[in-house]
Amino acid sequence: MIDLELRRLLNLREPAEHGRPTHLSAASGLARIDDRLYVVADDELHLGVFTRGDDRPGELLRIVDGTLPAAPPARKKHKPDFEALVRLPVFDGCPFGALLALGSGSKKRRHAGVLMRLDAGRRPVGPWRTIDLTPLHDALAMRVDDLNIEGALVLGDRFVLLQRGNDGVADNACVHYALAPVLASLARSDEMDALAPRAILAVDLGRREGVTLGFTDGAALADGTLVFSAVAERTDDSYLDGLCVGAVVGVLDSGGRVLHLDDVTPGYKIEGIAADRTPAGVQFLAVTDADDATVPARLVAGLLRND
Repeated sequence: MIDLELRRLLNLREPAEHGRPTHLSAASGLARIDDRLYVVADDELHLGVFTRGDDRPGELLRIVDGTLPAAPPARKKHKPDFEALVRLPVFDGCPFGALLALGSGSKKRRHAGVLMRLDAGRRPVGPWRTIDLTPLHDALAMRVDDLNIEGALVLGDRFVLLQRGNDGVADNACVHYALAPVLASLARSDEMDALAPRAILAVDLGRREGVTLGFTDGAALADGTLVFSAVAERTDDSYLDGLCVGAVVGVLDSGGRVLHLDDVTPGYKIEGIAADRTPAGVQFLAVTDADDATVPARLVAGLLRND
C-alpha cells in the first residue's frame, strides 16, 4: 500500500466564473514544468496553474471561450471533458515546445483539444489553438470499444494515448503512434489527421472489489517505461460516473507489460499523475477528482517503492 501525503488543496485565487467555487474539483490531468504545476479539470474551460512547493491559491488560464451550464447534469452534457494534458517537445511553430489538452472522445462534444505553445521561460503563451481531434478519434474508435482517452504522454519517439477500460465492453489499452506524424499534423492544421496507431496494446490491470481497474493518466519515465494511475469505478459506461472502490499506481514497460502495481491510500480517486524515477522507486505527484463540485481536488505525493 502506498501511503499518500496530502500536499495541498487545489484552491484558486478567483473562481472560473460567477457562481463557481474558488477551487478545482474534477482535476483530470497534470503536467509539471519547472516549479509550476498545470492541471486540467474535466468540467472547466480553464487550465489551473499552481506553484510547486507552496499552498498559495492557483490561477486560471482560459483555454476555451464560452460558458458551461451551472447545473451538474447539463454541465456534464456540454463540457469538453479534458481528461489528459501532455507536454510536447519542440516542433514547427512551437520552438520551445507546447502543452496539449485532449478531450476524451467519449461523446460527440468531447473531440476538442487545445494546443498551448510555450515561451522561452517554458510558460504557456497565447493565442491558443483549438484542435479538432475528431478524425483521430474516429479512426481509433474503429479499433477499440467505448472510446475514452484518459491519458497522453510522449515516450521517446512515440505519442501514447491511454484508453480507459470499464466493466462494460471496454478494455484498457496503450495506443502507440509515431510521434513525428502527430507533431507534423499539429503544426500543419487545426484538424488532427486520422493517423493509424503503430500498436494497440491491451493491458489487464485486474480488479478491486470485483470492479475493473481503468487507466486515468500516465507519464513517461526516463528509462523508457511509463508510470500510470488507475481507478476501479462502479460503472459500465464511459459517460456515467460511479463509486470509486480503489485506486492504484503502477509501471508499464514499452510493450504494455505491468512491471509493478500497488494500491494507494483509500479515498483518493487519482486522475492525473507526474513522476520521476529515483533510487528508492518512482516518486510521483497526483491530482484527484472529488466527484463533488463543492469539494476541492487535492494534490498528493507518493512513492512506488522498488521491489
